[in-house]
Amino acid sequence: MSDLPRKAVTRTAKLAALPLGFAGRATWGLGKRIGGKSAEIVARELQQRTAEQLFKVLGELKGGAMKFGQAMSVFESALPEEIAGPYRAALTKLQDAAPPMPTRTVHAVLEERLGAQWRELFLNFEDKPSAAASIGQVHRAVWHDGREVAVKVQYPGAGEALLSDLTQLSRFARLLGPLIPGMDIKPLIAELRDRVSEELDYELEGQAQREHAAEFADDPDVLVPDVVHQCDQVLVTEWIDGIPLAEVIADGTDEQRDRAGQLLARFLFSGPARTGLLHADPHPGNFRLLPEGDGEGWRLGVLDFGTVDRLPGGLPPTIGECLRMTLEGEAEGVYELLRQEGFVRKTIELDPDAVLEYLVPIIEPAEAEEFTFTRSWMRTQAARIADIRSPAHQLGKQLNLPPSYLLIHRVTLSTIGVLCQLNATVRLRDELESWLPGFLLEDEEDVRAVEAQA
Repeated sequence: MSDLPRKAVTRTAKLAALPLGFAGRATWGLGKRIGGKSAEIVARELQQRTAEQLFKVLGELKGGAMKFGQAMSVFESALPEEIAGPYRAALTKLQDAAPPMPTRTVHAVLEERLGAQWRELFLNFEDKPSAAASIGQVHRAVWHDGREVAVKVQYPGAGEALLSDLTQLSRFARLLGPLIPGMDIKPLIAELRDRVSEELDYELEGQAQREHAAEFADDPDVLVPDVVHQCDQVLVTEWIDGIPLAEVIADGTDEQRDRAGQLLARFLFSGPARTGLLHADPHPGNFRLLPEGDGEGWRLGVLDFGTVDRLPGGLPPTIGECLRMTLEGEAEGVYELLRQEGFVRKTIELDPDAVLEYLVPIIEPAEAEEFTFTRSWMRTQAARIADIRSPAHQLGKQLNLPPSYLLIHRVTLSTIGVLCQLNATVRLRDELESWLPGFLLEDEEDVRAVEAQA
């Protein structure tokens, strides 16, 4: 594997090969059908070949191309099963792995950033990476004080690559759209682009991780490894073992799936309330399921704080208030709140009852005492909104997403996507009542606070 391709012309050529490859495979498929193979078999073979090329190109390029692939992978549960099957394996690979950069490049970055005697900082350093992601790769090591650590090394030229890839991918957005039917790819790419500078800044990442590690230091359910050392292009954190969430999705027991899902929901809603920060990269590669000391329970290990949303007051109360009123059937109140917050533009008028009817199926998990998230439920919701003939599609086109809610919306959707991949049964309402401002009325919050103290 060569170094991260940095020249714009090289990366553009590789990305340009994606739509050309789609066209070439379509021609190949036509030949197969003429040769007598059934359309269904040919379609599956086409999807498999497309998935393989997608992983190969995005994985090799890393940068923004791979970041886009990771963002897409959490939405595979919304795909129809006949399409999701061939893509699932290729896309989930992007969540926790990629071809590594050469050892000589890793050593060069460490020497430049940690000094010529960088090896003296470690009792042991594994040259083979334990994980490789979109802008850096992780090496297992032992710090000079004996602590096991994860050393994240940023790819040289990662910043240029991210911006170049995402600019190029936006030109192909319409061609890539069919990978996630019903989802507008272009805003996703634009939002990813806006977060590039923050994710490249390991000082910001280190600060966010330290804050989470301090807050969750004694938490029985969530573990955040602390930061050991940070400098430009290198971030050293405590090492944690555990079962990657991708493995739980593939082979986990029902107990592991449900526990992982519950803790993922808990972390999503409790994080902003406790730290004023929202972990904004909830793909399975960033989570581990860790056995507790007695081996009879599980904790959630959380990694990678390169992308966070800063919410000093926690999640906006509007979200909780809107959820509560929707569950109570208060159409007029929900509509007025959405207008105030800019979800309904002042230049248009909508039927409040139609808006309520649009929202109720989406928030079904918040109504039940416990809810089982499934791919079929996710596909039903996606199909309802994507079908251009449906009232939900027509109404959805008229709604607006204010910029301040964009990242919250993406994180929530991504987390729901992971819960559906897990097929987890989750008591979501418990987490909303505990952590989401506005979901309970003030007197209900007071009662719950007293019960918690008791």
